[in-house]
Amino acid sequence: MRYTLIGGSGVLLDMLAFLLLHNSAGMHEQLANALSTTIGITNNFVLNARITFDRRDRIVVRFLRFYAVGMTGILLTNLLFLLFTDSLGIDANLVKAGSLPLVLALQFVLNRKWSFA
Repeated sequence: MRYTLIGGSGVLLDMLAFLLLHNSAGMHEQLANALSTTIGITNNFVLNARITFDRRDRIVVRFLRFYAVGMTGILLTNLLFLLFTDSLGIDANLVKAGSLPLVLALQFVLNRKWSFA
């Protein structure tokens, strides 16, 4: 439950940053995705380390692992942009929003088994 609530705050930050960077600033969706996801990853790491997993040891190593897991989400979403936005013309905002459940599920499993093990 805590992971879900914290994840929700990261998703909200990620989506808001993406919308601002892509729609308002005109940044390409893949760069906007990398930056917005990094904001969400950082938020989620800090909160999960303190609240969900209660792990404060080896913080740098854990963050690097957590960010590496986050990179899987960035890569997956960027692949979806290539497939759905670039190839099929589907709006990048919809692709970003639609990618989130898949990315979150993948990251939860990887973080639980590797980042905070």
